[in-house]
Amino acid sequence: MSDKKSLFKNTRVIIFTLLLLGSIVAIHPGYTPGKGTTSNLNFGLDLEGGSWLQIKLEGALAQIDADSGKLLSGIVEPLIGAPIEVTKNDLEVGGSADKSITFTTSAPVSASQLESLGTVSVEKLSGNTTQVTISSTSKEALIQAYLSKALDAEIVPMGTPNGIIYEIRTAVTEAQLEALLEKAGGSIHKNEDGTSTYKEGVSSETRDLTRDILNDKLNSMGLKDIPVRTVGDEYILIDFAGIDLATAKEIAEKPGKFEIRIQTTGNETVHVLYGDSIVSVGIPSFHDEQWHTPFTLDDEGARTLQKVALETGAIDNPDSHYLNMYLDGVKIYGAPLSYSAASKLREGPIYSWEASTGTDDTAKAESTALQVHLRAGALPVNVQLVGSGHVDAGLGAQFKTAALVTGLISLIAVAAVVFFRYRKPEILVPMVGTSLSEVIMILGVASLIGWQLDLASIAGIIAAIGTGIDHLVIITDEVLYEGKLPPTKVFNSRIGKAFAIILGAASTNIIALSPLVVMGFGSLKGFAITTIIGVFIGVVVARPVYGVIIKELLHVEESENVGMTE
Repeated sequence: MSDKKSLFKNTRVIIFTLLLLGSIVAIHPGYTPGKGTTSNLNFGLDLEGGSWLQIKLEGALAQIDADSGKLLSGIVEPLIGAPIEVTKNDLEVGGSADKSITFTTSAPVSASQLESLGTVSVEKLSGNTTQVTISSTSKEALIQAYLSKALDAEIVPMGTPNGIIYEIRTAVTEAQLEALLEKAGGSIHKNEDGTSTYKEGVSSETRDLTRDILNDKLNSMGLKDIPVRTVGDEYILIDFAGIDLATAKEIAEKPGKFEIRIQTTGNETVHVLYGDSIVSVGIPSFHDEQWHTPFTLDDEGARTLQKVALETGAIDNPDSHYLNMYLDGVKIYGAPLSYSAASKLREGPIYSWEASTGTDDTAKAESTALQVHLRAGALPVNVQLVGSGHVDAGLGAQFKTAALVTGLISLIAVAAVVFFRYRKPEILVPMVGTSLSEVIMILGVASLIGWQLDLASIAGIIAAIGTGIDHLVIITDEVLYEGKLPPTKVFNSRIGKAFAIILGAASTNIIALSPLVVMGFGSLKGFAITTIIGVFIGVVVARPVYGVIIKELLHVEESENVGMTE
């Protein structure tokens, strides 16, 4: 009896018991009428049913050769509606500290028209000739501006050891890009072997940014732990467990591109700013008989809106200049500036604004969706759906049942082998109980971190059971001698030897699986993470407790046998 009491006073056993109870609480198993068994566990697509999508990121990468003078003509002439003549060009000369380019034209030019290219100075010459000098600029800035204007897309220059590569964040073929550059005397750069530097896709940084934004959006919508995985630089895979295909498509394909435009004349509008100028988004609220999503602009965005409002005359005549807001090209808000807002804009920029979506439940949903998209930010590139599928919920339930049955069969088979080997319930019960407790702890960790369990994760749990039984057999074989425990000093020596072997084996498993956690995706990553968690829990928590338990139980048996003999 004293041995049993000392067992429950052992610190390792107490910690083990608390962690086991904590895991059960984290899993929170239960039963709900009409829904069956419930828990906090998250199951993946293959166990829960749902939809999967494969989306392609639209974009291209290329190095570009071009003449800066012709590029400038391609940018400015459509803007002012008249030809220009480049009279000075430092951009083609290497080593110039203050690079600039100068042109003359017969058309009027304002500095604000070209300020995105650099520092602009305008000088009126004799007659109707205007001379414009653009300083603090570069050929790369002109290439970026030309392509951005021609393709109506964001162009991102990236420095590499081989030169500047331009990331074009929209769908454009090599032939289309080549034709566009020919108009400005440019071309796609060729490698030394004559191959083109054009590549369909986006950079790994843009791919990862798109993945992270999608993760943020899905989590914000309450879709817990939706795996978003990247494949190469072009594709992203998303599993929507428990979500129908139509809803999954609507969520994933919408880039959430928010834009503010001001009406000029008729139905024409001029661009003001995009969603990246928004620094904070408030909670949708209902007031003035409308649903509103409040948001705040950064300094640059607020000043840009004020400037455009002044240039278009919206401040002087707000009723004729609607302020329109768009989400993915669809107008979600359109109303004239209030006179109070116009008055404030005359004095300075306005930072706090609201987007109104309407009065009904649909408007409330749109307001919430707008909040999500503004919080997460627009996707840096548009995406194209290239593959999709649906797993029936009934089929997912069958997989779940099959996985559970497979795990139980594995545990029973292991128990049978252990019993036939040792023929001692004092060994069988602790060994099977230890394995079962490890499974519970693995599931408890999965519940706490929101890990989504799929078939590969279940396979990882089964693998952890097998590894755990191997380690428990090593402990048992090392410490037993002719079915009994050796003296305490010998026992301590043998248990130390057993754990040296176990730690070596566990370290090998973790090291071997770690690359799959870092470089793998999908099922491979899930299998690796689950197995590593199982091995870690077993080595740190469960297996030391097993050594304590069998020592106490077999010591009790040995004492009883000795007493009977005497």
